[in-house]
Amino acid sequence: MDQPTDENDENLNEFVARAEEAADVWMRGELDRYLDLVHHARGFTLLAPFGGPASRHEDRAGELRAWESSFAGGEATLEHVTTHAWGDTVVLIAIERQHGRMGDVPDQDLSLRVTHVYRRTGTDWQLVHRHADPLVSTMSPDELTELLRR
Repeated sequence: MDQPTDENDENLNEFVARAEEAADVWMRGELDRYLDLVHHARGFTLLAPFGGPASRHEDRAGELRAWESSFAGGEATLEHVTTHAWGDTVVLIAIERQHGRMGDVPDQDLSLRVTHVYRRTGTDWQLVHRHADPLVSTMSPDELTELLRR
């Protein structure tokens, strides 16, 4: 796929659609299909939605193949916010509007704000960084202060 460039670009639409499908199959626990859609670069970094420090992964695909997904029965759509592209780099900013079951917890809203950074390697776009957080809804300054005290 060529580099996505702007809102009217067919390549951008394809790029966003692929990211949306990846989020959707993730919420259904279909890791093999997810890995067909998302190619992780060596040294991939993750700022996970449950917080904590960034993690670095040399073989994210290998790790995920050995992992049993805790997600099931869900679905996701992507609310595309914007895309920035230059050279061999694309930054995709979106809200993953999603729901599903996670472990023993019943179906619930699991929406996330996400930022993905991709790097082109040859003809392949590899995900080098994902930042996801559950702060989809606006909160008051008091709520933020309480969250920061944890």
